[in-house]
Amino acid sequence: MRRTRGTSTSSRTRRRTALVAAGLVAALAAGSAAAPAFAAPASAPHASVSASASASAKDTYGPDAEALAAALAGLPDHDITAALVRVGGHGSWRGTAGVRDLRTGAPALENARFRAGSVTKVVTAAIVLQLAAEGRIDLDGTVQRYLPGLLTEDFEPITVRQLLNYTSGLKPGASLGDTVEAGYAHRFETLTPRQVVAASVAQGPAYSPGTRQTYGNIHYTVLGMLIEKVTGDSYAHQAQVRIFRPLGMRHSSFPAAGDTGIHGPYNRGYDWIDGKLVDVTEWNMTDRFAAGDLISTTADLERFLVGLFRGRVVPEPQLREMFTLPDVPDAHYGAALERLEVNGREVWGKGGSRPGYTAAIAATKDLSRTLVYSANSTDAKGDGQQAAAQRLAFPAFNR
Repeated sequence: MRRTRGTSTSSRTRRRTALVAAGLVAALAAGSAAAPAFAAPASAPHASVSASASASAKDTYGPDAEALAAALAGLPDHDITAALVRVGGHGSWRGTAGVRDLRTGAPALENARFRAGSVTKVVTAAIVLQLAAEGRIDLDGTVQRYLPGLLTEDFEPITVRQLLNYTSGLKPGASLGDTVEAGYAHRFETLTPRQVVAASVAQGPAYSPGTRQTYGNIHYTVLGMLIEKVTGDSYAHQAQVRIFRPLGMRHSSFPAAGDTGIHGPYNRGYDWIDGKLVDVTEWNMTDRFAAGDLISTTADLERFLVGLFRGRVVPEPQLREMFTLPDVPDAHYGAALERLEVNGREVWGKGGSRPGYTAAIAATKDLSRTLVYSANSTDAKGDGQQAAAQRLAFPAFNR
């Protein structure tokens, strides 16, 4: 493997990185007045960037290393403080850019753990489909059958499949804040899955199950509860024994109730709140449960993505559920996975975000191209998630 390093060994680049980080640190205290100091990514000074590519990446089927490096150039900036990218398939490319901590300016860690947000849903779907393959869950079985008493008589029967493909008709559940600004004051509080679902049920159904597709966490919160009921085990332990251990995902986990930290190496997360850049790394995320609590690394998620698409995690025919859109208007999701067209190529994947962190996994069905990234977005729960996807995902699939 040929390894190339650009400005990371340059003293000039180290000085530039320190200056950019210093500007961001100033924003931690100065507030909105500091925002104009940040240039757009295309014109930002180059931060420390480390990249490596396989020899096959030079051919026409390999990743566009130049475009991928350009996507990471200039970090940290106003929108992203650190980014980790792994591209695989026909050839491979890996890149790391930005800083681990704005206050110290230490370079971003390639092996950093991060909050993967709704990428969690793919893990949850895989567990449910494994249980279906074992005959322990019937995808046409109902919530009312598996979790008696959870729903009121106002609800029509909701099937497991309808939870998987977001057509259940359940309304959003309780939250400690729909925005980062609203949730920040409650970041150390705990909201249980049952409280989340109870708030949804109290609102009644949004529509008849199986008639519309509405993406949301509530479907997968119920699936997490279903997994625990059927197995008599915790959701987190089922993920460990069914997914993480078999695939060698040694750095993936779910936080214990009330745990606000990320254990092991990590890059700190930041978010703009009321015009100030605030450190949001410490946060109790357990209210997202089986819909968004996962902590992982890009290497672990790459193992999961490849293993899943190769049928090593979920057997046929259950795996087809992930790539089957429901027969409803404007459907984009199968079981957890979203169908996308990126630069003219059909791609299946899942993104996710938590305050300070956004991540994604994506691949062509034949695994000719795979992508996993984590970005420490300063607006991860707003426009930052889409902006990171456009910045990091499009170059990965441009040839």
